[in-house]
Amino acid sequence: MDHNERKRLRAAAFRVTRVYPGPVGELLARELISWEEFGYRLGGRGLIMGIVDTVMTAPEPV
Repeated sequence: MDHNERKRLRAAAFRVTRVYPGPVGELLARELISWEEFGYRLGGRGLIMGIVDTVMTAPEPV
């Protein structure tokens, strides 16, 4: 995983708690941080990167 992908995962992990406040956002944030740290070695990144795309394009609640 290159540096830009890692930065994007980290940014999505911080943003997800604002897009989905509460336990769901916290769970997703932890999962994204874990994936950024070592989960990518397990392969199958399609679902995770789909979550990142969704989080990064979702509007934040006002």
